[in-house]
Amino acid sequence: MSALLSFLATLNRSTKRTLQVLCDAFLVVLCFFMAMGLRLESLAFASDPAVWLIPASVFPVTVLAFARLGLYRAVIRFISGQALLAILIGVAGSAVFMSLIATILGSNIPRSVPGIYAALLFISAGGIRFAMRTMFRKPALQNRAPVLIYGAGEAGRQLAHALANGREYAPVAFLDDDASLYTSSLAGRRVYSPAQAANLISELGVKTILLALPSVSRLRRREIVSRLEPLGVEVKSIPGMADIVTGRAGFTDLRNVTPEDLLGRDPVPPRAELMSRNIRGKVVLVTGAGGSIGSELCRQIIQHDPAALILLEVSEFALYSINLELTETLADAGNSLPVEPVLGSVQNPGRVRAVMRMFGVQTVYHAAAYKHVVLVEENVVEGIRNNVFGTLVVAEAAVELGVENFILISTDKAVRPTNFMGASKRMAELICQAMAKGHNVTTFSMVRFGNVLGSSGSVIPRFRKQIESGGPVTVTHRDITRFFMTIPEAAQLVIQAGAMAKGGDVFVLDMGDPVKIIDLAQTMVRLSGLKPYVLDESGRSEGERGDIAIKIVGLNKGEKLYEELLIGEDPQGTHHPRVMTATEVSLDRKELDGYLDHLFQACQAFDIPEIRQIFLNAPLAFSPTSDDLHDLMWHAAIRHEGQKSAPHCHRSAADNQADAPR
Repeated sequence: MSALLSFLATLNRSTKRTLQVLCDAFLVVLCFFMAMGLRLESLAFASDPAVWLIPASVFPVTVLAFARLGLYRAVIRFISGQALLAILIGVAGSAVFMSLIATILGSNIPRSVPGIYAALLFISAGGIRFAMRTMFRKPALQNRAPVLIYGAGEAGRQLAHALANGREYAPVAFLDDDASLYTSSLAGRRVYSPAQAANLISELGVKTILLALPSVSRLRRREIVSRLEPLGVEVKSIPGMADIVTGRAGFTDLRNVTPEDLLGRDPVPPRAELMSRNIRGKVVLVTGAGGSIGSELCRQIIQHDPAALILLEVSEFALYSINLELTETLADAGNSLPVEPVLGSVQNPGRVRAVMRMFGVQTVYHAAAYKHVVLVEENVVEGIRNNVFGTLVVAEAAVELGVENFILISTDKAVRPTNFMGASKRMAELICQAMAKGHNVTTFSMVRFGNVLGSSGSVIPRFRKQIESGGPVTVTHRDITRFFMTIPEAAQLVIQAGAMAKGGDVFVLDMGDPVKIIDLAQTMVRLSGLKPYVLDESGRSEGERGDIAIKIVGLNKGEKLYEELLIGEDPQGTHHPRVMTATEVSLDRKELDGYLDHLFQACQAFDIPEIRQIFLNAPLAFSPTSDDLHDLMWHAAIRHEGQKSAPHCHRSAADNQADAPR
């Protein structure tokens, strides 16, 4: 039988259709004679040549009716219950035509024969097709993984139907929180309470649960995921309803549980007037436009009718990628908004001023920054040149050219910083605060928030990659915590915060509750259907070994156990429930210039200890975790020169002049 099925499967579509037509023609003749035999309890009628004219006349009409009803277009392997309706209609028409042709030919057949014939033909034509479907699908079905579908709504029904025709998963039951469904079945499968999930997993050999909940809130999804986590099975989800409706994804485009499912919260709908205040009809510049936050800002900005969007980015590939994405999005929407991709560094005063002057920039979102803590610790001078003096360049150009609004994208690491990256971002905040005290048309503000989910260098993509490779998943400290927010929510809040600025405002975004990183790692392992276990810094296992190790590797250079969002203790509310404002230490321009001049000289001399001392002296609340310096060039120079004290890198006057930010 398997050899026959394999042979049939190799035939082309036209040959398969021909075989179906011949089979149906045979069944018409066979069912007619069976109906006559059953009614007359004899086969003596078969000797009458006139009787043979009836099936000979009926079968072409029946085959034509089946063809018009689409039975020969359907693939047997995927034939559905709708085919039964088509067969029923075709058979009914065939029986009516049989009665008509018998009357025309004057054949004296019993009136009940067409009815018996119709019943036999319906059973045989339908039965053969569904029997073939079962035989074709049985080998694939045997190898499919049993799954539970969480959600007995319309999405769950459609998912079950789609999977039933697939080769990977076999839905065996539904889970749902609606108790009224527990006595019912959906798509031929029973609906159970989630409390019975553990028993079903054990009894049915389930290793995967599929979430068919495209419309539930993030909070509800998080509750469900937390409930499923201890079960030790893989949890996947169908896409969100927005992606399904727009056609970007289908019900069977299953994905792993996302960071939003684990940590996300329902966003507050953005206020239209705040989203458009600094954008609509204005020329908007985004620095660092190819980065995680910069690119999302661009996606949000083009939705609010700016006069033009200017992308400033030092990375050629990042600029190419975001420009291509934006232009394609605008083209699909029939929008002719000018998007100008400009290669350039915020450290280049001439380039920055030229961009603002030539395009008539009115609003600046300054997202360009080096943000990776360890890399900035190892490349201190470049981190400061970009984060501090790059901000100074853009801010001074904005004032000089009459830009209306300047919004600095800051970070929670600027609050009582323990590393050079955080200290450099706090210095950038002081620059904006000092600029705001001047009498100019530019309104300066800063927006401070924590980690964003899925950004470059983010912990979650790294964890996922480590899990896929078999571990270990590396966590720096068992007590380390972080705030998290989705990139779209962060970008929306940045835009709305900037719209509320009066000048010198430090806005702080409500990040929700901090998350313990080791708990996050263990959750991600469990939701992959694996068992985590913890290895301490010496490599010893804490408790019973599982599938994936969570390895404690020690804090990174300059890393804090926890992050803060406020330096002061008295945040004030704003017009938006998730945006607060704080009054914090600031400097006037003269005081600031003293620190900046000193810092610039130290950078020119490559004097890392002096840079550190300047940050300690400035009102940054800088508190490094150790006295060690980690700058790679610094240590390389020490080894090269064989010095015990820190070296100075000698530079030419031309080099110094080229690097000068102002």
